Amino acid sequence: MSAFTVTSILDTSGKCCPMPIVETNKAMKGLSLGDILEIIATDTGTQKDIPSWCERTGQTLLSTTEENGVLRYHVRKDR
Repeated sequence: MSAFTVTSILDTSGKCCPMPIVETNKAMKGLSLGDILEIIATDTGTQKDIPSWCERTGQTLLSTTEENGVLRYHVRKDR
């Protein structure tokens, strides 16, 4: 059980770099401060890209999980 509530879900499954980041950036723009975006991805490049993007844009990466080749990230909008 997570300690946060997901506000929005973005499924980028099957998409390759740079699309998961492009779509994440667009989705975050539509959220309010404190909202939590769950990003679903299959591109292993997101394992570096999502944390780097969070650091660069001032968002908080709350969690990262992987199960059966599916990556899930939970990002809180802080800026």
